[in-house]
Amino acid sequence: MSAIRTILLACAALASFPAFAQDPHAGHDMGQMKAGPEEVGTAPPPPVPTDHPADAFWDASRMAKARAALSQEGRFYGNALIGDRLEYRATNGRDGYAWQVMGWVGGDIDRLAVETEGEGAFGEALETGEVRAAWRHALDPWWNFELGARQDFGLGPDRTYGVIGIEGLAPYWFEVGAHAFVSNKGDVHFRLEAEHDMRLTQRLILQPSVEIDAAAQDVPELGIGAGFEKIELGTRLRYEFVREFAPYVGVHWERKLGETARLARADGESASSFSAVIGIRTWF
Repeated sequence: MSAIRTILLACAALASFPAFAQDPHAGHDMGQMKAGPEEVGTAPPPPVPTDHPADAFWDASRMAKARAALSQEGRFYGNALIGDRLEYRATNGRDGYAWQVMGWVGGDIDRLAVETEGEGAFGEALETGEVRAAWRHALDPWWNFELGARQDFGLGPDRTYGVIGIEGLAPYWFEVGAHAFVSNKGDVHFRLEAEHDMRLTQRLILQPSVEIDAAAQDVPELGIGAGFEKIELGTRLRYEFVREFAPYVGVHWERKLGETARLARADGESASSFSAVIGIRTWF
């Protein structure tokens, strides 16, 4: 019996050995060990290095001339002309047109930006139009500060405005612009714009857009009431044959709001309109 018992105990020991072998740290009990104190360095950061590999081969005077030339000639300088919207609008009873064209010239920090937009009906005088010129200064890689002037023309008295605002790229690739306008008559207006390019394919792009205008006071001679003036919504589907040329189709809806809508109805005009649009987007 003693031999059988010895064999059984040996088999049990061998069977339990793999279980212990699975944990190489079995039996290591460090529950009583205390961690050392965490030390945060207080030394100042090292100085920014001022030596460059080229300094080892060229003397200081030649390097100074090279750096001056790089500062002068190495900066980006360019220009662009973008016809964002050149469109025909089919509206019930009165077809019309609209445009939005912008251009800029300058570097990657400071630019002169010029923009014009307007709309009207065929066979009638231009309804609304404006030209805006602004100094555009980059605040960071995403946002620009703008300061400039705007000139309105079309039906009604002309107005000249000072312009201040920001424009840029918000999270999720929304292009946003927010501006305030102060006219030569003292009236103050605000405009918020946003649009977003949704790529359905590499060439087919759906672009929803929104514009909201508001006024700080009544301007009866312009048919504008204090508060929200109007809202414009649009959706355009374009096909980029090449990046520089993209025809599109879409819809455009706008509605005057509040006191501005009441003034429009008092003049016998509709407070809202809906259009089917077809046009091209191009740039140079």
